[in-house]
This record gives sequence, C-alpha cells and structure tokens, in this order.
Amino acid sequence: MTDIHAHKILILDFGSQYTQLIARRVREIGVYSEIRAFDITEAEIREYAPNGIILAGGPESVTELGTPRAPQCVFEMDLPVLGICYGMQTMAEQLGGAVEGSHVREFGYAQIRVDEPTALFRDISDHIDHDTGKSLLDVWMSHGDKVARVPAEFTVTASTPSCPIAAMAWEAKRFYGVQFHPEVTHTLQGQRILEHFVLEICGAERLWTPAQIIEDQIERVREQVGDRHVLLGLSGGVDSSVVAALLHKAIGDQLTCVFVDNGLLRKAEGDQVMETFARHM
Repeated sequence: MTDIHAHKILILDFGSQYTQLIARRVREIGVYSEIRAFDITEAEIREYAPNGIILAGGPESVTELGTPRAPQCVFEMDLPVLGICYGMQTMAEQLGGAVEGSHVREFGYAQIRVDEPTALFRDISDHIDHDTGKSLLDVWMSHGDKVARVPAEFTVTASTPSCPIAAMAWEAKRFYGVQFHPEVTHTLQGQRILEHFVLEICGAERLWTPAQIIEDQIERVREQVGDRHVLLGLSGGVDSSVVAALLHKAIGDQLTCVFVDNGLLRKAEGDQVMETFARHM
C-alpha cells in the first residue's frame, strides 16, 4: 500500500488568517501538509521529516522585539523554505537582511514585475511589461512592513513601484520569499507558484489524492477491525454517511448500521435515508 504521508510539507503558523488556506492549497496539489506553531522544536521538525517548509504570514511586525521568529534550524536543515508575507520578512531578518515599516501599506490588488525568473516563477505570467519584456503577475498584498534589504546571498526576484523587494530568492539553498499571498484566488497564478515550490523545488510527489486516501482508510479499518463486527449509528448526514460507506467497503457484512433519527431531518427524510442505505449498502 502506498504511504500517502511519505511526502509532506510543514507549514509554520505565525497567526495569519490565511494559514489554513495554505494547507488546503498544498493538499489540493496532492501533497499532505500539516500546520504547526512557529515555536516548534528542531526535534519535532526532524520527526515530521518534511520535504519542505512554508513560513506563513502573521499580523505582527518583525521590527518589534518579542514578535515570532522561525526556528533557526529551519535554515540549517538543507530543506527548501518558502516565506510568505511575514514569513518572508522574518526569513530576511534572521538571515542578515533588514525589514522596516512601509510608508505605503498595501492591502489588496497589486501587480508585481518578475525581475528574475527563478524556479518559483518559471513560465508564469499574467501580462507582459512592454517596456522591459518582463512578466507581470496580478497578486494580492496584505502588509504594512517590507523587506528593505535582502540578505547577502539573496537576489531580488520581483518588485512593485511601492515595494521594491516583492520577492527574493537564494536558489542555491532553495530559499524563496514572496511579499504577496499565493494561496488566495486573487493571486491568479498563485496555485502554479505553490505547485512549483511543492512539486519541483521540494520534489514532493502527488500521493495525497482522494482515491489513495480512500484506499489508505480502508486498509487502516481492516487492520483495526480484523474479524470483529462494527455497530454504527447512522443519521444520514455527511459525516456518518461517509463513515458508513468507507466501513462497508472495508468490512462488508461485518458492519451493522442503526438509523438514528435526530429529530432535525425534513419530512419523510428519515424514510429516504433508510431506503437509500438499505438499497445500496
């Protein structure tokens, strides 16, 4: 059986409202992901054994004392790292760059110019800058601070008129930072950017797919149940219906479902639930 958790991405949370969305986007790519707090230990990271790490955004300012930082080991484990918004800023500050408050705070649509077509931005474009011939991307910004100076080994890979360092990269180390949010649909090429990071830069395989998740759950059920019988309270809602379908596929006649009318069904819906499951299962 395929180990659907063999390839995975670790997402470190700094308090952003979008962190859960990053995890969803990675899973939509077909790769398992988990969110952990920014103060995770090195031992916990090594135990998780990710293919790569994403530093999510956050509401605080890197310029203030006592605000969250990534574990320094993140940059010493020979793993690809993608910093998003606050994640990019703390990456820059921790590796020797500088972050400062911006006179122009950006919250909403922006258009970045790709100045260096790194692996993250390969073959991605929404428009072309007719003056320079460089790619332009429609993105979603949400930041008050900005990276004022990249660390020595980094290059500036994208910019806007009000944010000269909208993205940065140290390709030899596979470190990337973007000031915008690729996980939101307003960034039109955001999912392709994440695919480049997860699949190509991190080398993760698409193992977290619906078909393989089902097979994994079926095998886990068979291993846990063995030759025993299972009694399931079935209300007809999504949760219990999915459990019933998976259990039936896994153990067949070893499953007995008991319909539980919770009093919240529509008129005659209880009869419909019983008929549907009796007929098909």
